Amino acid sequence: MSKRRASVPRPTSSTTDSDVPVVGGREPCPCGSGRRYKACHGKAAATQHRVVRPFAGMASEPDWVALHDLVPAATATLTPTNSDRSVTLCTLLPMAWPALVRQNGEVMLAAQTQTSSADVARDLGDALAQALVAEPGTPVPPRPLPVDAPSLTDLIDAAQPLHVVVHSGFDFWLDDAEAADESARAGLELANEIVSPTARLASVEGAYWMLLGERRQLRWVLPEDEAPLVDALARLQVDAGLELMKGTRFLGSFRASGLVVPVWDLPDGTEVEEVEDAAAEFRARLDWALADATPLSGAGRRVRESLRARQLTVH
Repeated sequence: MSKRRASVPRPTSSTTDSDVPVVGGREPCPCGSGRRYKACHGKAAATQHRVVRPFAGMASEPDWVALHDLVPAATATLTPTNSDRSVTLCTLLPMAWPALVRQNGEVMLAAQTQTSSADVARDLGDALAQALVAEPGTPVPPRPLPVDAPSLTDLIDAAQPLHVVVHSGFDFWLDDAEAADESARAGLELANEIVSPTARLASVEGAYWMLLGERRQLRWVLPEDEAPLVDALARLQVDAGLELMKGTRFLGSFRASGLVVPVWDLPDGTEVEEVEDAAAEFRARLDWALADATPLSGAGRRVRESLRARQLTVH
């Protein structure tokens, strides 16, 4: 006789996605169905049409992408359009909160958090909207995206360039009063142990020097559409190569929030100041290649296909 399967509670007809907390895709669904979240109430978010470039049209799109996808610890000031509260964009918050309101009323909005939809700009907008009306000392937990959630661009001056400040750790999590809490300090010290040293280049937009273990790299978020950008990189490779400076090695590129991110390995000991002039010169060469509208040569087409095949997987 076959064993009878144990029954599990099923979601009722009144259980909607907005009633169910967001959890990891492989965790049990909080609705009690017995299924994993990604196969139950997380399915709706997974099947939504993904917004490929969530920060398109915003000033400093490459830096928005960098803070969302690349940089471990950084902040930038945002200007809300209908609130007098101070708002600071940061890469990450404790407990992966989407946002929190400090005791002094300052809003901290996290660029890196578990999103509940396929539209990052609306997820950020929903978190900010909640934080702007929350009481001081209140964190904003994750939740399913409401149907009427605003986009981030509805709530901030999206034409204001980001002035990114890269930090060596997450000390910006705590103000002087919060730093006196021992448990908060312990969490901060643990988080600081995993931060990779990072610096933003001043000579170009969206480029970040990073020390990853023993390797020094330049990761550069470029704002151009992918097709003309890859053509331009192919022209540069045929013309004089993609070496950034002596001793560098072009590894390939990956995609982040809809933009192409080329990656170079840098010579041992290379500091960010040593890359500034080389990056500015490469940007000038790239602009020249982007302005060339003539069809690629046979060699250029072969290089283009090679570049498309050199897709990196980074962590």
